[in-house]
Amino acid sequence: MSILEIWLGILQGFRVTALVTLYGLVFAIPFGLIFGVAQYMTTGPVRFVVTSVIEFWRSSAVIILLFVFYYALPIAGLALSAMTVSAMVLGLNIGGYASQAVRAGLQALDRGQKEAGHALGLSRASILLRIELPQALVAMSPTFINQLIQLVKATSLVSLVTLTDMTFRAKEISQIEYDPVPIYTSLLLAYFIVCYPVALFGRWVERRINPAREARRAV
Repeated sequence: MSILEIWLGILQGFRVTALVTLYGLVFAIPFGLIFGVAQYMTTGPVRFVVTSVIEFWRSSAVIILLFVFYYALPIAGLALSAMTVSAMVLGLNIGGYASQAVRAGLQALDRGQKEAGHALGLSRASILLRIELPQALVAMSPTFINQLIQLVKATSLVSLVTLTDMTFRAKEISQIEYDPVPIYTSLLLAYFIVCYPVALFGRWVERRINPAREARRAV
């Protein structure tokens, strides 16, 4: 097979890679926002529970979580599809990292804004939703885009639970051709072509939200 034929064969798995990424975001975005805000707002035992959940998903090895949820849960009577398991595990893992960005972004805001909100008679929830969170989310946009890139790259593991993604297609072609160097080089190129435009978009977003810093770099 030529390099072009190998590359086109690998891209046949792009649909699965894209679906896992999309469904993973369905888990990652709510988890990151809810648990990031919860860790910022809570104290004591509640904060300990929230932090424990975050650290479980953030610190556990993704490959082990995939195997446990796909192969071990059916023994307990709960069988999930490979797509569901992959999206959930990858999404919650990335969501764990995103939650820390949310928490850090909220903590970085000037405390005077919260005090001003209280002075205006706003409730704590109103201050969070109307003042703090909008500013934090804008500032954290580049970080979220970086996490999206990490999610795309992590989809290379879903071939371990039988999903026919780009990595799975590369393995299939390698078993037929017995020539791994051009095959996995083509796989590397495929992931680069998918991720690099997202990285460029992230740089554009960063320039838009922080033009002053970009001007200093230019000088």
